[in-house]
Order: sequence, then structure tokens, then C-alpha cells
Amino acid sequence: MARLAARYLDFVAMTTRWQIEGSANLATFAGGPPCIVAFWHETLPAMPIFWRRARTSRPASVLASRHRDGQLIGAVVKYFDIDVVAGSSSRGGAAGLRALVNGLKAGQHVGLTPDGPRGPRRAAAPGVAQLAALSGAAVLPCAASTRWGIRLKSWDRMRFPLPFGRGILVCGAPILVERNGWERAIAVIETALTTAITRAESVLE
Repeated sequence: MARLAARYLDFVAMTTRWQIEGSANLATFAGGPPCIVAFWHETLPAMPIFWRRARTSRPASVLASRHRDGQLIGAVVKYFDIDVVAGSSSRGGAAGLRALVNGLKAGQHVGLTPDGPRGPRRAAAPGVAQLAALSGAAVLPCAASTRWGIRLKSWDRMRFPLPFGRGILVCGAPILVERNGWERAIAVIETALTTAITRAESVLE
């Protein structure tokens, strides 16, 4: 199933006309120091395409839930040369956070969804802000979407991309978090992520 899903995403990537908003910010991700790529859980199916289109030479890892759906997602992203760290905000969170800090120190980009794996939708948990404060890495608020897609009736209203249309990759300005300022940064990160996905959706309407 994971292999089929990865091939399908490759097909979507090849048959979609992509545009990029925030090219300079995306260049920071592609060629700059290790950073934290944050995105809402609903955009997760399209984010491997974002990673591939960014053409970064750095290794990368993502935080995936220990639940069955998280493990499936982890199996899919491995086909895009992305490593998986098991954990979530509810189970294995501390261990996952430590692994991501170590990954950033080792030169990896890391990605995670501040509202996953259970929500509430578009509400940031502290993990991303804490990770940025501990590591000193910048947070890049991102979104990826396609003109055609299937919206699920799940808590996050996850959207699966369909081929043969237009697509957009949005990369917001990097957010730096002071070591003792992670609590204040949560609202900033949440607003930036919502701005990114709202922009992606409005462009494709």
C-alpha cells in the first residue's frame, strides 16, 4: 500500500502545473542551515511533493505517530528519502522531540504537524515552538495543495491531491524562537501556518 501511495504521489507531482510562493524562503530550506518545516496535518498527503520540489541536498526526517495511520504515512515518506521518527504529542512525544533535536544538530531538516495526530484542527501544540527553542533552528511555515482533491470527513479534513491540474507550494518567512520564548511563539507559528494554507486555497479557487 505504501509503495502504491508513493507512486501515486509521484504521478500527481508529474501531471500537475506547480507554482511556488515564497521562493526566497524555499531557497533557505533547500540550501541553508537545518530548519523545521511545519505544516497543518490536513496537507500531509501533498508534503512529500513539496520536499521533492524543493530539491534540498540535506537529509530529512519527520515525526510520525505510533498509531497505524502514522506508521503508514511513515512508510510512504521513506520512498521520498525521508527518515521517520516515531512519536506524537500524546505518546512518545518527549523521545520524539529529543530525536528531532539530535537530527537538527546532525544537519537534518525536520518536519512535523503542530496539530497532529489528533487535533484540534489548525491549533498548534507546543512541540514545534519547543523544538525551535531547544535547537535554535528556524521554523518554516509551509503548505502544499492542488486544484483538484478529495476532502475527507476526518477531524483535520485531510485533503488528498488529484492529478491533471494546478498546484501550489507556499513557504512562509522563517520564524526564530528565543530559547525562553517558546510559549509566545506558539500563536505566531499558528497564525503563519494558517496564513500559508489560506493563501494556497485562495490561489487555487
